[in-house]
Amino acid sequence: MGDVPALEETETETPKDPLTEPLRKVLGGTTAKVMAEHLDLHTVGDLLHHYPRRYAERGELTRLADLPLDEHVTVVAQVADARVHTFNQGRGKRLEVTLTDGSGRLQIVFFGRSVHHHHRELLPGRRGMFAGKVGVFNRKLQLSHPAYELLGADSGREAVDAFAGKLIPLYPACKQLESWKIAKAVATVLESLKATGWAGIADPLPAALREEYGLPTLPEALEKVHRPRSKADVERARSRLKWDEAFVLQVALARRRLAESQLPAVPRRPREGGLLDAFDARLPFTLTEGQRTVSREIFDDLASEHPMHRLLQGEVGSGKTLVALRAMLAVVDAGGQAAMLAPTEVLAQQHHRSITEMMGELAEGGMLGGAEHATRVVLLTGSMGAAARRRALLDLATGEAGIVIGTHALIEDKVQFHDLGLVVVDEQHRFGVEQRDALRSKGRRPPHLLVMTATPIPRTVAMTVFGDLETSVLDQLPAGRSPIASHVVPAREKPHFLTRAWERVREEVAAGHQAYVVCPRIGDEEEPAGASGKGGGDGEGADGERRPPLAVLDVADQLADGPLKGLRVAVLHGRMQPDAKDDVMRRFAAGEVDVLVATTVVEVGVNVPNATVMVIMDADRFGVSQLHQLRGRVGRGSAPGLCLLVSEAPEGSPARARLAAVAGTLDGFELSRIDLEQRREGDVLGQAQSGTRSSLRMLAVIDDEEVIVAARTRATEIVAADPELERLPELRAALDALLDEEREEYLEKG
Repeated sequence: MGDVPALEETETETPKDPLTEPLRKVLGGTTAKVMAEHLDLHTVGDLLHHYPRRYAERGELTRLADLPLDEHVTVVAQVADARVHTFNQGRGKRLEVTLTDGSGRLQIVFFGRSVHHHHRELLPGRRGMFAGKVGVFNRKLQLSHPAYELLGADSGREAVDAFAGKLIPLYPACKQLESWKIAKAVATVLESLKATGWAGIADPLPAALREEYGLPTLPEALEKVHRPRSKADVERARSRLKWDEAFVLQVALARRRLAESQLPAVPRRPREGGLLDAFDARLPFTLTEGQRTVSREIFDDLASEHPMHRLLQGEVGSGKTLVALRAMLAVVDAGGQAAMLAPTEVLAQQHHRSITEMMGELAEGGMLGGAEHATRVVLLTGSMGAAARRRALLDLATGEAGIVIGTHALIEDKVQFHDLGLVVVDEQHRFGVEQRDALRSKGRRPPHLLVMTATPIPRTVAMTVFGDLETSVLDQLPAGRSPIASHVVPAREKPHFLTRAWERVREEVAAGHQAYVVCPRIGDEEEPAGASGKGGGDGEGADGERRPPLAVLDVADQLADGPLKGLRVAVLHGRMQPDAKDDVMRRFAAGEVDVLVATTVVEVGVNVPNATVMVIMDADRFGVSQLHQLRGRVGRGSAPGLCLLVSEAPEGSPARARLAAVAGTLDGFELSRIDLEQRREGDVLGQAQSGTRSSLRMLAVIDDEEVIVAARTRATEIVAADPELERLPELRAALDALLDEEREEYLEKG
């Protein structure tokens, strides 16, 4: 390695990467302050990675007499007249300017805060170039808010041609900083970098990789994305910048995978004739082929001397809990303990109930009537009484309890395990990695990890979001699961459809079944309009003002006094006392409640096979994956399920299209694609949980599969050859900039 000293020498001489320079040094304090406060842009690199969301085309130069409707045009014309009009009782202002070029006349208009600025510039007699899309208002052709550049007396043909052919970058902007001001700031930054020949810019992509894929350098890509001469420039820049994001992300994940794979773990092999065999023998059904395959993958991992890191994803009702339980029993067989972390008390209690029922006397270790190989299954939640909590903690510390199921309470310092061998995390997207790791740190050696999700994840997302986990997929439903019919109920256009929906609920109850009614809100909040479901609505409504989302408490009262009068109606929501929640769920499971009106606390894990109808009120306020999860609560027994998506969103709106997609397929993977296409990429990386800006600005995890797959392959090779990236200091610097230590931990949050 004779070249290392030379490398170090050049490193010390290299100036500080100008992309890390604070914006205030280049743009001045006022602009930099607005950018920091309102757009979260702090450095030169932040601004240059704040890419245009689209480009307006100025179009070819056109005579006013020949203007084509609905096309982008550029005209050279003279201001004939400019007047400011007020409307809305003086609160609104509109500037109308008439242009002429000798062949015809054209009106241009400006609204809002910029009116006075434009009025000062567009004086009668001034000549300029105006670009925009031709529209019609009051039977006159007009350009609304055109881009323009005023021409001096000496402006020649070259200035006009240069202006006309350009693509105008339009940036994600805010009220305090319009797109054209951002464009000006970007131009200032680019000019200052070009003046130094882009000295000191760290290019994260190794030169060999750039050559292999024909990618431009980073300075060229940044120049082209902000100042393209053609659409080909934009495409070339975008392909390079997508690679940056995919590659740096995959390098971070590859390094995490490598580090995890080198940790020691205790191999856990089930013993013949032990607890797992006894459990399998008492199962009243045979495992599906999918369950057997996934179990084999998990058992192979558990037998390894390095910790298992596996993501188990499967359709609602595909039997993930059974597969996880068999893994936990294998670990108990091998002398270890298993912990299952659930996101809510309702779900933890549900898992505890269903696991102890499945195990029967095998869950009664040390008790009268317990089977020979039995262990103890304990529940640990924040709301347990002191005595029950003390007993559970003692059972864990002594090893009496082989399996514990709990909420965040499992992570507390006072929880000690005798020998923690496996951590199962249910519904991974509800937890931060730091919570997951806090539980894993309770093992004497790193325990094996199984992460479960019922939200199907397309392959590229799994590679991007859960990139440090091996993936197993359960896509077969167990025999005996019934089909679910789904229908959209357009309550505003066809109120009789809603009437029929409640009749269907009564018919199902009369046939001995039960129903869920789900609402986006509880109903006693101070700010009712803010609490819609995860997916949020589209903001459409037939009226301009959108009413608050429907609430559990209101809907339950209306149903009990109206269309469902005489039926046993109960409510369930997250702010009820834990004992009260558990009591309602127990009564519903026992058939003592006909209709459960609830929030999304029933979204995951709640298992009542006798429930056959799910009515989702204000369904457009929920995300696609969430609707699919909710629907999975019915059709869990032998009777067919029915899901009714009630919405007031108008026909033809994006919200209705989303609901039609859910009603049209039961394929969760297809729906997750639709869901992701409609959401910002930042959501995919759990941006809201990590509290940091998404690192994906250019890469689209659904559309850019080729880039992600190639980047993952190259990243894995590079990290295997050079784990500390010593030979690639620029990549290492980019990695540090993108991921301080905490953010690296956040990467695979879904």
